[in-house]
Amino acid sequence: MMDQDYEKHDYGNYSYDYLEYGDFEDDKGGYKQKETLHIISVVIYSLSFILGVSGNGIVIWVTGFKTKRTVNSLWLLNLAVADFVFVLFLPVSIDYVLRDFHWHFGQVMCKLNSFVAMINMYASVFFLTVLSIDRYVSLAHLNWCRIHRKVSRARWLCVAVWLLSASLSYPALVFRDTMEYNGRVLCFNNFHATSEGAAKRHIAMVIQRTIVGFLLPFAAICVSGVLLTVRVRQSRATHVSRFSKTVSVVILAFFVCWVPFHAFSLMELSMHHSLVLHRVLQTGFPLATSLAFFNSCINPVLYVLVSKKVRDLLKRSCLDITKNSLRELSQSISATKSVSLPPQPPPNNNTNCQQEEPLALSVV
Repeated sequence: MMDQDYEKHDYGNYSYDYLEYGDFEDDKGGYKQKETLHIISVVIYSLSFILGVSGNGIVIWVTGFKTKRTVNSLWLLNLAVADFVFVLFLPVSIDYVLRDFHWHFGQVMCKLNSFVAMINMYASVFFLTVLSIDRYVSLAHLNWCRIHRKVSRARWLCVAVWLLSASLSYPALVFRDTMEYNGRVLCFNNFHATSEGAAKRHIAMVIQRTIVGFLLPFAAICVSGVLLTVRVRQSRATHVSRFSKTVSVVILAFFVCWVPFHAFSLMELSMHHSLVLHRVLQTGFPLATSLAFFNSCINPVLYVLVSKKVRDLLKRSCLDITKNSLRELSQSISATKSVSLPPQPPPNNNTNCQQEEPLALSVV
């Protein structure tokens, strides 16, 4: 009986996105639960979009145009770019939820939306890994850093990270598809295979995403953090740079936001063996996915809260913008007044009284 029920939802069994699961039960409680999850998801997505666009935009502006280009600023710039591009696509997901998961953007946008989401996940965790390792190397191996740690080499490493992220996200462009189901168009993973073959591809995709996109990078982050802590204690240094504190907080936020998503992804592999697990995923996956998406907007907030340098840069930049705006406004008003004044008569060298009266009238 259970197998027959799941065959009705084959399109959703092999997917990493909770949006493709089957409908909730049609009873009153199930409908209220679904409606509540819709509201929570839309609220989190909307908040992520507003904070993500403004916050990451400010970080890109500060690190890209208002500060001297350094290795550290380059890491933060690329991390902000990854998050910024992702949050630009959030209105599509918001619309998808509001329409009760009816996709009307077409097949190309279905593929592109998932591709961008995966690139964001991989690029974010890879850049955080680079940040963590670079933080350890720059503090523990000063002589090596003076010779090899250069902005030009960091740029090439950023290019490599983007290419690796794109290659790992490529399956979204291949398997993502649209289909009509129960009067709605769904955006889902179409593995173009039998049920057994689709299950194997789904398992391979989830394992790859969990290991390469989370476990290995986070292991590297933990190892570099432990080595850095040991090195600091051995040197009896009590000072920890503000940048190191910022990186630590950003890494912790990434862990908190993405652990539930990967946990539910692994649980999804066995969802067809238990109807209870299927219902747990229906309830938990929307919240886990929303929390993972929220990570793309929280980083800029952490930069401002933790880093005094970023706060000072923002203050100076805002003051500069205000001064420039007031200066341009003053110049514009002066130019308008000079244009509005009628042409002055030529000076009369014969009588001074005839010169003053027209001038007084022209001012009035």
